[in-house]
Amino acid sequence: MSDYLMEIYNSYKDEPVIGIFARRSPILIVKDPNLIKDVLIKDFSNFADRGLTIHEKTEPLSQHLVALEPKRWRPLRTKLSPVFTSGKLKDMFPLILECSEHLEQYVEKLASKNEPVECRELTAKYTTDVIGSCAFGIDTNSLSDVDSEFRRMGREVFATKWQNVMRLRIKQAAPWFYNILGYILPQTNFTKFFTRILMENLDYREKNNIVRHDFVDMLLELKRHPDKIDIELTDSVIASQAFVFFLAGFETSSTTMSHALYELAQNHKIQDKLREEINHKYAKNDGILTYNNIKEMDYLDKVFKETLRKYPPATFLMRKSTSDYTFDGTEINISKGQTVWIPVYAIQRDPNIYPDPEVFDPERFNEEAMQTRNAMFYLPFGDGPRNCIGARFAVYQTKIGLVKILRNYIVDICEKTQIPYINDPKAFLLAPTGGIYLRIIKINQT
Repeated sequence: MSDYLMEIYNSYKDEPVIGIFARRSPILIVKDPNLIKDVLIKDFSNFADRGLTIHEKTEPLSQHLVALEPKRWRPLRTKLSPVFTSGKLKDMFPLILECSEHLEQYVEKLASKNEPVECRELTAKYTTDVIGSCAFGIDTNSLSDVDSEFRRMGREVFATKWQNVMRLRIKQAAPWFYNILGYILPQTNFTKFFTRILMENLDYREKNNIVRHDFVDMLLELKRHPDKIDIELTDSVIASQAFVFFLAGFETSSTTMSHALYELAQNHKIQDKLREEINHKYAKNDGILTYNNIKEMDYLDKVFKETLRKYPPATFLMRKSTSDYTFDGTEINISKGQTVWIPVYAIQRDPNIYPDPEVFDPERFNEEAMQTRNAMFYLPFGDGPRNCIGARFAVYQTKIGLVKILRNYIVDICEKTQIPYINDPKAFLLAPTGGIYLRIIKINQT
């Protein structure tokens, strides 16, 4: 979809909006930054829905923040937002740090073998462990255990198996029939797994009075006081929130980490400059990494932002109008229920906005450059009230993982590195065909 939307975007360079059909459904692609701002922020109340379908019987775990209709989304978002404040993230920092230390040990083993490393799998194991710890309060052992159940389930959700493709096709073409299938089809392995894991965890914490300052604590609070939220809180609704935190948290952050490593392997000056900043912060703090250290690493922040500019995991944003609407300053009218897409990938690779978009240049995100650009031209986390709730968490787990690898290791291209990068047409989120293979070399420290 990223390649297709980019083609459409470039074919109608001067148009603020473009209309296409996805099968029989008309879709409005919005390109103009002012109109994008209207959709995401200014007139958000008219576009509070993402237009994703929920199937309580067929897919019990589809009742999560990403997909929920505005009526249930709003109160739930309000209740869950405090989990992702700076204060809460500080509380979770030691949990993320512990997982990053396991990552260091694992990379040590890989580097000693002197073989190409598939970085998407490496980073997915690390982020699975982080999310397992912070969202489920469980040591998932993805890095040390080849058969980690959590990692297996993560793969299964995103696998492009024929069963998954068939489910998606039926859901798109005949949602009513897909609902009926809920009474016939058995629940998927991952639905049973995530529901069981979360419910057991909630019971265990309740009985043993355990507090970990994490996502499960907040869900337990909701379970204890359902009267404080104006929606029906079934076990499936509660489990859905942990499920989407796991999915969104491990896959998007791991692809961002592997994309950063892919670019740094080809740009050693950038890699060396970043390593210098990392070593400087460690030296200033007696070899200890703190929450504030990550915040203070300016160049790391630029590298992170440029990675998401070039490789946004979600290549377009979806919204659906909740009423008839006329775009401000135009004669463009849309009816209630109209699907709107914002082509993030195409915008962030537009040479008129980002000159030489294929070049990896962190300096695009220095203060001066950012002030000259419209904020709507950089949307890896979306924007407005329905932006990514876990953005701050994603930033920290990704940056910590990169720091731990780059401090003691050089990443380099190898004979299996695919250059140029080719988008996998089957992947749900942005991903390359054939993985990201790099060489990881230990730095000899005297």
